[in-house]
Amino acid sequence: MYKNINFITQEKDEKVLNEIFDYIKEKYKSEISIFSTEEIFDEHKNDKDTLFLLFLSDNEIKNFFQNHLNKSIFISILPHKDSANTIKNYGISSNIIDAIDDSYNPELLSKIDLLKCNEFLSFNRISIGDMHGMNNFDYNKNSRLNKIKIFFDNLKNISFKSYTLTTSEEYSIKTAASGITILEHLSIATQESALRDELSIHDGKLNAYILAPTSLISYVWYLLSIFFYQRISLVSLPKSLGFIKASKLTISSNEMLDYQIDNKDLHQSKLIKLEVLQDCLNIHLGRSLVEIVKNDDNYIEEKDVIKLNSLPKAELSSILIEGKLPLFKKASDDDFKDLLSSLKQSANFSYTYAILMILSTLLSTTGLFANSTPVIIGAMILAPLMAPIISLSMGIIRADKFLLFQSLRTLLFGIFLALLFSSIYALLIPLEQITVEMQVRVNPNLLDLMVAIFSGIAGAYATSKEEVSKSLAGVAIAVALVPPLSVMGIGLGIGNIDLIYGSFLLFLTNLVGITLSAALTFIVLGFAPVKKAQKGLFYTFVLMALISIPLFLSFIKVVDNYEYFNKLNSFKSIVVNDKKVELNIQSLQNKKDKIFVNLEVVSSEYLSFNDYNIIKNKLQETVDKQIVLKIIAVVQIN
Repeated sequence: MYKNINFITQEKDEKVLNEIFDYIKEKYKSEISIFSTEEIFDEHKNDKDTLFLLFLSDNEIKNFFQNHLNKSIFISILPHKDSANTIKNYGISSNIIDAIDDSYNPELLSKIDLLKCNEFLSFNRISIGDMHGMNNFDYNKNSRLNKIKIFFDNLKNISFKSYTLTTSEEYSIKTAASGITILEHLSIATQESALRDELSIHDGKLNAYILAPTSLISYVWYLLSIFFYQRISLVSLPKSLGFIKASKLTISSNEMLDYQIDNKDLHQSKLIKLEVLQDCLNIHLGRSLVEIVKNDDNYIEEKDVIKLNSLPKAELSSILIEGKLPLFKKASDDDFKDLLSSLKQSANFSYTYAILMILSTLLSTTGLFANSTPVIIGAMILAPLMAPIISLSMGIIRADKFLLFQSLRTLLFGIFLALLFSSIYALLIPLEQITVEMQVRVNPNLLDLMVAIFSGIAGAYATSKEEVSKSLAGVAIAVALVPPLSVMGIGLGIGNIDLIYGSFLLFLTNLVGITLSAALTFIVLGFAPVKKAQKGLFYTFVLMALISIPLFLSFIKVVDNYEYFNKLNSFKSIVVNDKKVELNIQSLQNKKDKIFVNLEVVSSEYLSFNDYNIIKNKLQETVDKQIVLKIIAVVQIN
């Protein structure tokens, strides 16, 4: 392929040189001319027959590249003891004979980009500040104990500087970051790190990763990704990382920035200008990169990519630079203003709120009397109580008196309307039967509290995220705020103390559970500092602790009932006086020293009172407790 070899070297070892020259002459019949690194070559019409074969150190190779940018000459590189960076970056074989063969392989010839940083060339990487593990290639060589030590060292040593990032399209953002890594392309070197993006070798773009965690939680997640999961890509980019793909990038700061080129040369400057020199050299790459060369031949030019929405701005940047990394991310001013405006509107009493409250109460009360689940679900969706409760939670954590009292007033008025109309409804309707739908709302336990807590989390999250706000209907169904109020109103209307107490406890459980969990969710989402929310959260926690006592006792009863049910249900059939009898337990209630059991007894002939006593005694032996049976007798006639 090449008739002439311009061999560029400073090597003095004649044995090594003779080995190279003998192999080239014997196998490829090329003429070899030796030149020093100071020689600068002009383009000639016979350049297609000439290969510039470099046997140099990393710095000498960079100097040669700098002197021959955008010249139509063909270059190949042989492995040298001082060219480790070049070998890794361009996939050069460490075996000198294989590297010579690759130099004559036309499939490995490719145009490449070079990354220019201020006046210096970089093979692949510019590192600014501390990326906390992203550029630590030797991490996997450590023992497990050392890995954990490195992890915690990084956790306590993070610091931030102010940066202004400007792209080629004059897009500019001011932020605070711990460090920035700029890659020209994916190389053998970067494959050893946590980065897994396939970056083109001649797309004319640099790839900048900006480490800027906005909370301790997001920073820990980033460290786990780097040190343990060890995989980062644009598809699964941690929120602590921003990303820029552009042909040019300017990074500036008010203070001196330390930066490294290819993990070697250390420099300082307040202004770092980065530019990709596209297709500026023709190089024979190593055989390990043959697939990258083939893929790059089909490369389609892409637009710049800017993913910086997660980077800290304004007030948060100042907090980070001062060395205060918050536990949870602080919401942006724009996000907070939009949410606060929405919550203030939700906290206000309106005629629409009153009408929806009355209609949902009447619908719920009708469904309770009719024992109709679908009607009750409709009332849950219609009920507007969730909105002022979510507003109340924000008022508590931000100690916002206006929001607090406004939402409380709206909430209390809604409760008053629900109790008023459900009790009047119960007085007017000629029914006093306690239906199953009423009964299930008078024995709340810890499971109901968990439902309220999860619903509060979902409600606060859906309220703060416009894209998932449609899920609020599902939250309303899950937590069921109006039905317990309707049961309480029915209890007031018919004078049933048990209904009033049980349903009131369920509503209070829902109210406190939603308020507390929604408040904590808003803190996690960064809408309030923990310190400011302490007082409000303390009182809410105390109230929840008090409510949890009867809920826990009720839950113990549920567990006991479940255990008794399982024991009794083991008797599917028994033989009583030569009569085969099937037993189906309908329901069970454990009260002090007795268990009340609703039992369906199926037999092929009539059973006597004595037969039923035998069944009762059998069941009592199983649970070792007195049983009161309410029997539904079914005679099966064949």
